[in-house]
Amino acid sequence: MASKHPDAPELSPTVVIGAGLIGASIGCALTGAGVDVRLRDRYRSHAVVAAGIGAGSVGTPLATTVRLVVVAVPPAVVAPTVARALSHYRNAVVTDVASVKQPVLADLEAMGTDLGRYVGSHPMAGSEFSGPLTASPRLFADRTWVIADGTGSPEAVRRVEQLIGICGARLVRLAPADHDRAVAEISHVPQIMSSLTAARLADAPPEDLRLAGQGVRDVTRIAGSDPGLWRQIITGNRAEITTQLRAIRDDLDRVIDGLDDVRTVGELIARGRAGAAALPGKHGRRSDKALERVVVEIPDAPGALARLFVDIMGQGVNVEDLSIEHGQDREVGYLSIAVEAEQAQDLRETMDAKGWSLRE
Repeated sequence: MASKHPDAPELSPTVVIGAGLIGASIGCALTGAGVDVRLRDRYRSHAVVAAGIGAGSVGTPLATTVRLVVVAVPPAVVAPTVARALSHYRNAVVTDVASVKQPVLADLEAMGTDLGRYVGSHPMAGSEFSGPLTASPRLFADRTWVIADGTGSPEAVRRVEQLIGICGARLVRLAPADHDRAVAEISHVPQIMSSLTAARLADAPPEDLRLAGQGVRDVTRIAGSDPGLWRQIITGNRAEITTQLRAIRDDLDRVIDGLDDVRTVGELIARGRAGAAALPGKHGRRSDKALERVVVEIPDAPGALARLFVDIMGQGVNVEDLSIEHGQDREVGYLSIAVEAEQAQDLRETMDAKGWSLRE
């Protein structure tokens, strides 16, 4: 059994309102650290399920004893839920985990809410799945968790910092406006672009879709996200998203007008490559070393993947990234291994010598 975290008494009891993926994962992380977590949800069955996987209990605490309230509800109802929590739990700090910060703050101010105990925050973690059954206490480990500067008293902020520390996340402070611009760039617009690409496939002939490889699957993976949730997120951050989409529209116009110009097309691909390279790599660090991918065929047989991993790791290779593509017409998979360029050829030769088939 894990030992109790030193901050657990200061956060006990914590009430988590909303027992979906994020709320249940926070509950699991806090409960595992020894915090007394009480779960609430519009649908009690969701709270019961979350409690069943270790996210807390459904018991009702004495309101005056609650130390922290985490609001993890859909974006459209964050502000009124925060306001009710501040009113009901008068000794508690209240934080929300909504993906936009300016609209929530503006709504609370319009309600005349006393914001001394409110701290806006946003964990940059999640998946295309939803619901408590997909929750994990490690969901936030080494992920960025933003605290919105200018919200909450110093004591209130410290309590949310304790929450973030227990969840294993990396704290970043941003002004609400800067946060909303950043998430439009790195989350909201990519969701729209993924959905636009996937929407074009809905009416594609089945024989065309049989040609699909890992590239299109990578681009459309997040298109499987919850439409209801994303409708609220996009509406809430529409000003920042509109600015980004107008810039993309200008780029598209230039590409459409210049498709017969190899320089225009080349410049687009080069800019895209530079943007991808600008993203942080492992552990949030950027690497100046070039990477290459070595693609190994894996037969659909018990133990094949484990054997392949043993052969790879036995070479002392520093693996930067992994992905698996599944064959469409053969019962095989393809493991794509990203390594530093100077290690790639040695890895290819070793894999070949051990009998693995490589794909160029």
